[in-house]
Amino acid sequence: MSNKKIVLIIVGIFAVLALIVALFVGGIAWFAFHTIANSEAADTARTFLRNNETLKRDIGEVKDFSSFVTGSVNVQNTDGEATLHFRVNGEKRSVNATVELSYRNNRSWRVTGATYEREGQTIDLVQGYGPNSTPTPPSN
Repeated sequence: MSNKKIVLIIVGIFAVLALIVALFVGGIAWFAFHTIANSEAADTARTFLRNNETLKRDIGEVKDFSSFVTGSVNVQNTDGEATLHFRVNGEKRSVNATVELSYRNNRSWRVTGATYEREGQTIDLVQGYGPNSTPTPPSN
């Protein structure tokens, strides 16, 4: 066997091993992104973004979300926290949005914070949601 054939065989073996490693890593990455995108937290975040009036005023009705959802979902015992990043496609424009969620004692996911980026500005989407923030006057 010549040196050229030995080099080609070694290069071929390394190429096959590199392909196997790439497929393995790609499979793990796909599984992670797929799990995040199809989680209850992601569904809650999408519902929140679809129904948010501030977002709809700026981008129009939400038409769709990109299929690539990034972020993290951390669950420990009966509590969980998530931070998810979406590309939201509206009738007028598309924006990048971030939604923070949490749950306690195995209850449903709740949005605890949400923002989106527009022309370099970060717009808060949670203002006005939740309990009334107006201070209660003291009783006499």
